[in-house]
Amino acid sequence: MSDDRHWYRSAVFYEVLARSFGDADGDGVGDLRGLTDRLEYLEWLGVDCLWLPPIFDSPLRDGGYDIRDYYAIHPDVGTVDDMADLLDAAHRRGIRVISDLVVNHTSDEHAWFQEARRPGSDMRDWYVWSDTPERYSDARIIFIDSEASNWTWDDQAQAYFWHRFYHFQPDLNFDNPDVREAMLDVVRHWMRMGFDGFRMDAVPYLYEREGTNGENLPETHEYLKLIRRTIDDEFGGTKVLLAEANQWPRDAAAYYGDGDECHMNFHFPVMPRLYMGLAKGHADDLREILADTPPIPDAAQWGIFLRNHDELTLEMVTPEQRDFMWDTFAPDPRMKLNLGIRRRLAPLVGGDRAAIELLHGLLFSLPGSPVMYYGDEIGMGDAYLLDDRDGVRTPMQWTAEPGAGFSTADPEAFWLPLVDDPDYDPSRVNVADQRDDPGSLLSWVRAMLAARRHHPEMGLGDFTMVETGTAAVFGFLRRLDDVTTLVVANFSRDPQAAVVDDRLVAGMRPVDTATGERLTTVGVDPIRIELGPLEFHWVSLAPR
Repeated sequence: MSDDRHWYRSAVFYEVLARSFGDADGDGVGDLRGLTDRLEYLEWLGVDCLWLPPIFDSPLRDGGYDIRDYYAIHPDVGTVDDMADLLDAAHRRGIRVISDLVVNHTSDEHAWFQEARRPGSDMRDWYVWSDTPERYSDARIIFIDSEASNWTWDDQAQAYFWHRFYHFQPDLNFDNPDVREAMLDVVRHWMRMGFDGFRMDAVPYLYEREGTNGENLPETHEYLKLIRRTIDDEFGGTKVLLAEANQWPRDAAAYYGDGDECHMNFHFPVMPRLYMGLAKGHADDLREILADTPPIPDAAQWGIFLRNHDELTLEMVTPEQRDFMWDTFAPDPRMKLNLGIRRRLAPLVGGDRAAIELLHGLLFSLPGSPVMYYGDEIGMGDAYLLDDRDGVRTPMQWTAEPGAGFSTADPEAFWLPLVDDPDYDPSRVNVADQRDDPGSLLSWVRAMLAARRHHPEMGLGDFTMVETGTAAVFGFLRRLDDVTTLVVANFSRDPQAAVVDDRLVAGMRPVDTATGERLTTVGVDPIRIELGPLEFHWVSLAPR
């Protein structure tokens, strides 16, 4: 495995829920040993880094994001030894592993909180308490469908405790130096075991200050810088911190600091605008948000994604854009959740293969490292009527067999049911069939990932948007050293001609695309490319 300190800048990340990927012991719940058994698939696909949502001990009232013990693995998914075996096996295949670290809050069953509740406890100050629920009134409520306040009364403590998320997830008090050091110790523990980094969950909310919205406060950035210094000093500079900061671009970019804070951050506002482009038939919203994205430090990188384990968040859009997205992609009101849509990628676009390919073509070429979500590479469906976000967390569909190759248990005993929509059930959508079919979506995604590895400019190169002569076609250049690739993507369902007459491509001649397809019509000066409906091309440019 490479010792490149900046490996994350060109890596392909793949998010896997351990409970939903492979069940080795046949109890209907996916586990770490089952995941280890499937590493061959990830290596074959072309994955560089595996991202695991929380696998720590938890009451599982919020999918593991309510951690009860930071030092224990949840018994449903295995043991600490199983985790060590997974890390070793992944590293032997050249695959790094990161995990979620829930920094902002714990479960209300955590020993820290149970002690803090006790009258007269020395640990009372580990959490945020108040005699009144009126404090910090400028902070928004995030889970608007389930929480009426950010404060919850505790009878034992005879006080209100603060929580930015569910009422069973009390926020830690990072004004307390003992809390700050305790979280650093958690980071050290798992990095010593072999984790290659952490996705830092919900980091904008670590501190509370009266008269603010409680987000992106200076103290938060200072603490993240401390974590960064700690891992750089103690672990050789090859570990990565990926921030989950669902913010507008300028606030999100602040989480890189001056190259001394988080290495990566998700570019949340890009994601919904990709879907807007498909629905509207043009890329104006995408162009606008990318134009509003500030430069980031040289060693930093965005994380770009199409879907993940949460709802498709619509926090970083305008109210008008949110209503448009809901009207277009959530025709059944039960598809909505909080400020988002609880659907997977393929059903969101009606299973349209061209739309799925267009989105992946941009995922693999926009500035940032692509973060894939398990099952999207085969076009998995969802079960949005399940509770909360569970509809997008159903078991991976490996085969057409009754248990989908996920488990030998009776499917009735699975921790979540298999997708039963006839368009997306395992008999129609599974890895085995698609792996044997060179024309399948899975084979296409694998080929695109291979092409991306031959185009390092897609991860490391400069990014410049170019005019194409039509709002329907989004065009940009990725340049690294003397290599230039033009990307053109037609968001319209009608054929379009992209005309690129830009000084940056003057004197260049277009050659074959990275996909191996021939362009229908190519002009040289200006460059003219004919695009079919929802078609995209990567066009290599070379001097004449």
